[in-house]
Amino acid sequence: MIKDLFRKRQNSPDISYSDHNAAIKMRNIVKTYETPVGDFHALRGVDVDFYRGEFVGVVGKSGSGKSTLVNMITGIDRPTSGTVEVGGTFVHNLNESRMARWRGENLGIVFQFFQLLPMLSLLENVMLPMDLSSKYPYAERETRAMELLKMVGLEKYANKMPAAVSGGQQQTAAIARALANDPPLLLADEPTGNLDFRTAAHVFEIFEELVSTGKTIVMVTHDPVLAQQTSRILLLSDGEVINEAIATALPMLSHPQMLQATHQLTPKTFQPGEIVIRQGASNESLFIIQQGTANIVVEGKNGETMQVNHLSKGEYFGEVELLSNHPAIASVRVGGDSPLETVMLGARNFLNLNNEAPPLREAVAQVSQDRISENRVFAEKIVKSKGKLNAKAALA
Repeated sequence: MIKDLFRKRQNSPDISYSDHNAAIKMRNIVKTYETPVGDFHALRGVDVDFYRGEFVGVVGKSGSGKSTLVNMITGIDRPTSGTVEVGGTFVHNLNESRMARWRGENLGIVFQFFQLLPMLSLLENVMLPMDLSSKYPYAERETRAMELLKMVGLEKYANKMPAAVSGGQQQTAAIARALANDPPLLLADEPTGNLDFRTAAHVFEIFEELVSTGKTIVMVTHDPVLAQQTSRILLLSDGEVINEAIATALPMLSHPQMLQATHQLTPKTFQPGEIVIRQGASNESLFIIQQGTANIVVEGKNGETMQVNHLSKGEYFGEVELLSNHPAIASVRVGGDSPLETVMLGARNFLNLNNEAPPLREAVAQVSQDRISENRVFAEKIVKSKGKLNAKAALA
């Protein structure tokens, strides 16, 4: 049903994480509010892209800047400085009348408290955005509104007032209303915050189907389980974006600790086949993989090599040498034909963080011990293999 209503976007290409494919570009966004006790910095230099056909969960503690960020995209609020570009339009530069027209044609907005007009039926609420736009002829609007209500399972309640249906039904009606003008972008601020688990799951299923038609969805949520089901998580702390690699690789850290680590990262890219860490050499950084793959290779005394591990996006390496302060026990080489994109956390910063965060210390110690054991097993295999070859040569 959903794909029938939005068929024209159904064959959209796979997500491409490149600047030209970004549906939303936010650059150096600062938002400061004046308060009686001084300035409050809701957003602090946010740089982030949202891509076409992507489902992003925006997560963070209360006051982290989640809703403010979404309000920058919708034009409900404007940045103190920085630029917000949505589909090629610099939203923050629009006056109020142009903003309203642009918003009606390009955005669907779903609020936590539904915000249906109480004096209109569900059908009339869904028709309202079409009445404020010229996208659909008048004669088609009621039919389309009814199809949208059917899509979310509310066709039997089309003529009821919002107060006569449940909160979950009001929220699904609000989703239908947000889709009235077939916008390419859907913004949802805590859309399941007031719903029971079953209804929240239904709302999420609708979102997933909409993404499959090519729509971009940005959803603010306080529910980490729900956020994990999106295609990407944007984690905010104190008005700043936490580096995605840190959030993925080191989830046991607190948000302030993640933000601290984010400030200390250095990006570095390695080319296919390049050695990142050489066995027997010193290492001064923890490496976290953003894109690409890395192979862990053990080298024998006589030049024999054996791959003992294969690492990909969200995994890290280099911790064994940093914790032991000894030369590398294995080499790390870029795998495959693509570059390896990493972020590096320097030895001192990593060790300080490791000391401050017991959960990190326990997790890293376990990974380190497992890798040391793996390397020993494969090193023994190399020795045994070499011995067998020598024995065969002696018998020949």
